[in-house]
Parts: sequence; structure tokens; C-alpha cells
Amino acid sequence: MKIAITGGTGFVGGHLARTLVGQGHDVVLLARGLDRRDESIRRLPRATFVASDLRSEDELVEAFDGCEAVAHCAGINREWGPWTFGRVHVEGTRNVTRAARRAGVERIVGISFLRARPACGSPYHESKFEAEEIVRASGLGSTVLKPGVIYGKGDHLLDHTSRAIHTFPFFPLVGLRPRRMRPLAVEDLSRLAAASLIEGRLRGKTLAVLGPEELTCEEALRRVARVVGRRPLFVPAPVFLHRALAALFERTMRVPLASKAQVRILDEGLIDPLPPCEEPPPDLRPATPFDEARIRAGLPEPGPFGVRDCRLPAWLGGKG
Repeated sequence: MKIAITGGTGFVGGHLARTLVGQGHDVVLLARGLDRRDESIRRLPRATFVASDLRSEDELVEAFDGCEAVAHCAGINREWGPWTFGRVHVEGTRNVTRAARRAGVERIVGISFLRARPACGSPYHESKFEAEEIVRASGLGSTVLKPGVIYGKGDHLLDHTSRAIHTFPFFPLVGLRPRRMRPLAVEDLSRLAAASLIEGRLRGKTLAVLGPEELTCEEALRRVARVVGRRPLFVPAPVFLHRALAALFERTMRVPLASKAQVRILDEGLIDPLPPCEEPPPDLRPATPFDEARIRAGLPEPGPFGVRDCRLPAWLGGKG
């Protein structure tokens, strides 16, 4: 089977590609080509890379030629230059679904976010929900998956948390009261997406996808710190301070330690889906524990943040 993956070189898209190739399928990886953190993804057997920013419907039709299904994983967690939430999440999804219909694609799986919803005051949440609605109304055999916080090799949770722990003697927690989450292994999300893409299961469903264990954010971070072998001071800090830090990180880091959208996400907690929706069937329900072995397997090479993580201004040769 031939399957196209938008955001195919990113965290979720890359793991899904490895899952599908491992099951003997051909994949078309669509991405802007800016994410070079895992160069090996483009060299997967049975994989073809297509440079695309999802703005040309005709180019997408060509890329989807011969594909029976599309996994729409492309997304951003901060806006930068022309890459706005509206352009990437809404316009991009509209182009993907239109091109998929023209190319004769049979199924589409959209990766959204647990609490994506309309009229909530967050452009990230609202644009992700609008993208969900486009997928559901596409006329294709559609499935929408709504994960919360996802972890695994190349993620944000383990990568940036571990490097922050190597860099700073303290770690600020979002808000003055505990926030809760259910960490989801990216392999579990990939298995669920693959079942829908290949077998056509979950057609017409919108599903909340959460890990098996509920933790406070502090408990999750302390587990990472223990595996890393550090003991930073965890300090609750007001949300407005995190928003200010996020604005700074967005302007100065290639991949921000935290974005404004992520602060909003953490402030709300990552337990309950909005709007309410079903969980996966028992045989596809995530079961991978957020334990020491899984954390260790997902950690990057140990080390602090450095100059390579900074976004250089244009007059120093930065590309924005």
C-alpha cells in the first residue's frame, strides 16, 4: 500500500513513516525540508521525499498519485513569518483534502490536538479545530486523532526538558497549582494511525488518544530528571511569566524551549478532550508506560542548550 504523510520528516510523521515502512508499505514524505534533525528519515527504504509547503493543490495532487491513504501530520506550535496557524493548519488542510479527493485517495487520518476547539481565545486551538472540521467534511474515509502530550525520540518533552535540566539549576512549572497530563508514547499513536490508514478502522471517528498513566507535570518532569541524573529545583511560576518567556524563546530559539501555544496547552492540563469524544477501542488503546526504560530510549545525547539552538538575526546570516 502507498501512503502519503504530510509533515513526514517531523516527529509524529517520521515515527509513523518508520512504522508503515516496517510493515512493508511505501510512503511519500511531504515536508518543507527545513527540519533536518533526523536526516535518516529521508533514506528509509520504500520512502520518497517531496518538498512541499502544502500551498499548491496541483503539486499535492501529483504527490498523492497512486496513494490509497493520507496521514495529515503537518502542523506548527508557533507562528513565524508567513507560517501562520491559519496558513498551515487551515489553508494547508483544505489543500490536502481537496488534492486527496482529486487524486482518488480513499482514506485520510488527521492528527489534531486533545483540546482543539472553537472560540476559546487561542489561535492554535481554534485553527487545529477548524482543520479537524475540514477533514471530517472532506468526503473521504476520515479519522481524527486528538493526542495530548506525546513523547519519544526527537520529541519536545524529553529533548527540551533534558537539555534544559543540563542548562539551568532550576525548572519553572506552569502555574501555581498542579497541572496534569497523560504522556503518550509516539509508537502507540503511530500504531493507531496505521490501523486506520491500512485497515480502514475507526472510519468516521474522532478519538482522544492519551497515555495509560495520569501524572502531574512535576511528576513527569522529575522522572525525566532522575533518568538524566540531575536534581534541578522545580519552582511553580505564574502563567504570565511563562508567556513572557515563551515570547522571548520564540524570537531567539530555532526550536523554542516553550512557545506561547504550549504555555496555554500546559496551563489547561492534558487530561480531558474538548469537545468530549471517544477513546480508541481496547485493542488499540495506548498501553506503553512512561517509565525509566521508555524515557531513556527517547533521550537525546546529553548536553545543554548552546549557540546552535539560537535563531540568528538576518544581519548575521540568520534565515528566520
